[in-house]
Amino acid sequence: MIYFHLFLAFVRIGFLAFGGGIAVLPLIQKEIVDTYQWLTTTQFLDLVTLSELTPGPIAINSATFVGYKIGGVFGAAIATGSFCLPSIGFILFISKFLSAFEGNDKVQKIMKGLRPSVIALMSLAGYSIAQNGIIDWFAVGLSAVSFILVWKNIIDPIFMLILAGLAGMFYYR
Repeated sequence: MIYFHLFLAFVRIGFLAFGGGIAVLPLIQKEIVDTYQWLTTTQFLDLVTLSELTPGPIAINSATFVGYKIGGVFGAAIATGSFCLPSIGFILFISKFLSAFEGNDKVQKIMKGLRPSVIALMSLAGYSIAQNGIIDWFAVGLSAVSFILVWKNIIDPIFMLILAGLAGMFYYR
């Protein structure tokens, strides 16, 4: 029964996964933490951190991680596959008609209308992560410094993650 629930949860997330990995995080959190209670909020935050650190799209990494935690290797395959299933179907369908709609004014207007919503979802994900992950003034400062250094292209994001992890290791002894 757990595999069926994994399938339902991640196929539902996959159908609503507009805007990429970061934008999907609130949907994943709602399903995983709120609806099924497979992870706590703290565990979800750890999941996001690990998914960001590993190669590949954050949403797929998250699905794989949750699936593995809940149902082992088979659970990971179910969660990952069911998350990708709607996108694969949509892309196969839309690829047949893409050239006909590429210059369509109505389609372009729809896409322009979707962009602010995607930005809102990404902001919601950032807010949710910050709300649960910024636990003290050191974390506030580290977040601010990390943001500025990466935003201004002073430091590579991967290197920033490594430095932040080391800073946390020393600060939170």
